[in-house]
Amino acid sequence: MDATSTALADFVQRHPRLFVLTGAGCSTDSGIPDYRDTNGEWKRPSPVTYQAFTGEETTRRRYWARSLVGWPTMANARPGAAHRALAQLEAAGRIGLLLTQNVDGLHDAAGSRSTVDLHGRIDTVRCMACDTRTPRAELQVELRRRNPRWAELEARAAPDGDADLDGRDFASFDVPDCPRCGGMLKPDVVFFGESVPKERVAASFAALEASDAVLVVGSSLMVYSGYRFVQAAAQAGKPVAAVNLGRTRADELLALKVERPVGEALAELADRRWPAPSQPHRI
Repeated sequence: MDATSTALADFVQRHPRLFVLTGAGCSTDSGIPDYRDTNGEWKRPSPVTYQAFTGEETTRRRYWARSLVGWPTMANARPGAAHRALAQLEAAGRIGLLLTQNVDGLHDAAGSRSTVDLHGRIDTVRCMACDTRTPRAELQVELRRRNPRWAELEARAAPDGDADLDGRDFASFDVPDCPRCGGMLKPDVVFFGESVPKERVAASFAALEASDAVLVVGSSLMVYSGYRFVQAAAQAGKPVAAVNLGRTRADELLALKVERPVGEALAELADRRWPAPSQPHRI
C-alpha cells in the first residue's frame, strides 16, 4: 500500500460506522459513462430538466428516443470492483448507510443492503398521474414495438441510459402513455430542477447523525443534493474522506483525499480483515 491507501485504511479503522456517499465514479468500470471531467466540469450538455421533460412534448420525444437506444447499456451493466468492495465492507459491519447518487441499482446488485437511492432508480418507470410504477424493461419492449426503425440505430452511450443521437428529427417518435390511466410516463429518477423526496432526505440525515464519519466515493459533489450531506457532516464535526480522481466541491472540507481509481482503492480496503465494531449500526 502507498501512503494514501494506508491513511484510508486507518480512517476506516478509526471510524467503524461510516456514512458512505457514492457517485458516478463507482460505475464507470461497469461501462456507464459519467457526467463530469476531473475538474468537475460537464463533459457534455447538462441533462434534461424536470421542467423541460414535463412541459415540452418535443423534449419528451427526444428523451425517450435516446433512452430507447441507450437503455441496453444500463440493462447489461454489472457491478464493478467498487460496488463489490462496498458490499464487503457493509457485510463486515463497517457501513451504517450507503447513500448513492447513482440511479443504476448496481450497489443493490452487488449485495449492499443498507442503501438509499438518493436520485431514484432508472430501472423503474412512474406514471405522473396515477403513480403506478412499472419495470423499465417492459417499457423498452413497447418502445421498440412502436418505433422499430429507431430501435435499429446504434449510438455512443451517454450517462444514465442516454445515447448520443445528435441532429435527428424526433417528431415521429411514438411515446407511449400509461397503460392504466393514459398519464405521462417518466423514469423514476430525480431530474435536474426536481426535488428529492423529503422522506428520503430525512432518512439519510438520520443515518448521517448516527455515523462516525463520511466516506465519499467517486463523486465530484458538484450537485448540491449530495454535497449538502458532506457540508452537514463538516458542520457537525464529523471527519470526511474522499476517494475520487480529480477535484471535488468539498476539497477544503476533507480530512483525507485519495486520488486513485475507486475500484482499486476500495478493493484493497475490502481485502483487509476488519474486526467487528463493538456496536454495529443499522438503520
